[in-house]
Amino acid sequence: MLAALPARTARRPRYGGTLRVEIDAAIASLDPAVAASTPAESAAKSQIDGLIYDHREADGTFTDDPGSGPFAVTTFEPGKHATLAANNNFREGRPFVDSIEIMMGVSAHDRLLDLQLNKSDLAEIPPQDARSASERGLRISISQPDELLALVFSTTDSAASRNPRLREAVARSIDRAAIVNFILQKTGEPAGGLLPQWSSGTAFLFPTTADPARAKELSSQISPAIKLLLGYDSADPLEQSVAERIAVNAKEAGISMAAQALPKSAAANGHSNASALQHHFDARLTRWRMPSSDPAIALKDALLQISEGSEPTDTGANTGAPTELASPQDIYNRQRDALARFTIVPLVWLPRVYGLSAHVRDWKVPGPGEEWPLADVWLETGTAAGADKQP
Repeated sequence: MLAALPARTARRPRYGGTLRVEIDAAIASLDPAVAASTPAESAAKSQIDGLIYDHREADGTFTDDPGSGPFAVTTFEPGKHATLAANNNFREGRPFVDSIEIMMGVSAHDRLLDLQLNKSDLAEIPPQDARSASERGLRISISQPDELLALVFSTTDSAASRNPRLREAVARSIDRAAIVNFILQKTGEPAGGLLPQWSSGTAFLFPTTADPARAKELSSQISPAIKLLLGYDSADPLEQSVAERIAVNAKEAGISMAAQALPKSAAANGHSNASALQHHFDARLTRWRMPSSDPAIALKDALLQISEGSEPTDTGANTGAPTELASPQDIYNRQRDALARFTIVPLVWLPRVYGLSAHVRDWKVPGPGEEWPLADVWLETGTAAGADKQP
């Protein structure tokens, strides 16, 4: 795992300058009443909301007006560009930078290139590109692993939904270590539970190693042979690579599985819910990002989000969901029971990776549920900025 490298400086913060940010998502509207069409757009919109509103309620709504936060929107081109100006009257004090320019719909390749050419100051980088970016001299900052990539089986009338042996065989065939080491280039962690080790403290109790012998034994008990179709988001190169790897592992265990891109309408849902799996897919890959570092809050959200479309269990999201007062033992039991039927198969934990220019100071990587801390960031200009550049 690469270590986070925030900028550390004893120099006095400076006011002024424009922070240039590039994102992958194309935001159609900043109106809170207009729903985002993709998970990526929803996440990016939430980050901007955190900059222009002062207070967000627990349900995600705002009780104040846009521009009450540290910044106010001055220009907005749907799907292309937004400019935010510092709010001189912000109750916590004026931000250091004068403005933020946000370029939308920028590909991962172009974000990396623009960071190298000093055309941007901040951009999120796909986890699988973190190591190569660091080796190319880019300054990167890495969060705790807080996004789960999981395999979720359909609840529709499919072979997988009717056959628990088949689901277990697929789950035991998956080589998570290979996914982390080769596809993610060691930027991530194998996942066995619904919470990472740093949050729950019990993730090590859930096995993550492949068991090909048991997978073959289970598959040999399934007759006639069944072919499974695994869906992935066509716009996500990581999901495609992982889906193809899972299909190879399944084949080695004697299970016929094909990986296929989900229709855009299904992939846009972001979760493995019923509507996303009505296209004759037996399973799909899904991503879930922790909304809080509190394990009880995070698990409650996981059971609500990831288990949508998975086979109902006695400890699903609809009954007995854990609360903030849940004990570590209760949190562990909820995870164990939710995973017992192999309808949800955790694969890997992904961190968030950010590329930073040499000018950015006092950046702190946000934790689960936190917004970009851009009100506290300042820019250093001149030759001194490059003198202490951290790779």
